[in-house]
Amino acid sequence: MDAKSEIEQPMPTEKVSTVVSLVCTRNRMEGVPKAIALLKSNPVRGKEVVLKPNFNTADPAPGSTHSDTLRALVLTLKQMGATRITLAERCGPYAPTHKVMKDVGVFELAQELGFDIVNLEELGANGWVHLRPKASHWKDGFLFPRLYLDAESIVQTCCLKSHAYGGHFTLSLKNSVGMVAGKDYPYMEELHSSPNMRQMIAEINTAYSPDLVVLDGVDAFVKGGPDKGTRAQANVILAGSDRVAIDAVGVALLRLLGTTSEVSQGHIFEQEQIARAAELGVGIKSPEQIQLVTDDPESAALANQVRDILLKDG
Repeated sequence: MDAKSEIEQPMPTEKVSTVVSLVCTRNRMEGVPKAIALLKSNPVRGKEVVLKPNFNTADPAPGSTHSDTLRALVLTLKQMGATRITLAERCGPYAPTHKVMKDVGVFELAQELGFDIVNLEELGANGWVHLRPKASHWKDGFLFPRLYLDAESIVQTCCLKSHAYGGHFTLSLKNSVGMVAGKDYPYMEELHSSPNMRQMIAEINTAYSPDLVVLDGVDAFVKGGPDKGTRAQANVILAGSDRVAIDAVGVALLRLLGTTSEVSQGHIFEQEQIARAAELGVGIKSPEQIQLVTDDPESAALANQVRDILLKDG
């Protein structure tokens, strides 16, 4: 590649707490903007946003990002003053990215709402930067999109689901795997064949820092995943900016729904994706640093259940 660099490990977070909003709903068009509004911040005003969805396959949500979630998120970002929105994604490994995007209707949605699309599979050599995180479990780092490295603002939306192929769960940290080069490079083979897969997932996240993460937990996979699995209705939307906090709350929700033994066992902050990400300074280090915010009784009741699981198991 034309450029190589090393990622300096971020300093451990100094934040006393981080806010995660929680909204109980089955209506994504209402729940997404409500969850974002509860954060009481606007990190995208006047900025060009690069948006990372979860288009693993064209399977219905939570197999991939629901069209209502994407629609609500794009409309909300525009209302917040984002000057331009570019959706950038690599799908797979089951189908080419262009086919997945076509099958989920994202090209039509982009034309309707006015946002751009970048298929990361189609980037040339100049579109990637070779990153080598220090003390990494990756053999020689990985290729990461220059588009995300240069972004004025990054927004990510992920799903609520378990992962049947070694990740244990696939939430915001795991969603970052879709940023790593997959076509013509052995990175996905290296990742999925490694006993250190979960640590490697966390290490990808040192490459960038999102301004906003929205987790669509209206529907969930409590077993199986990432494309198909045992379904449950969590009826919740989360929003925040700290991927460790979002994933910790997501794991608590999966435990509340009844999930796999791998996701259920041990302290939440000892789950390898979360523990490694916290160690690297990607996010917070303990459940006590999570401030759950709601604005209705149903959401508050669920937040109390989640908080109890976090503090008991975390």
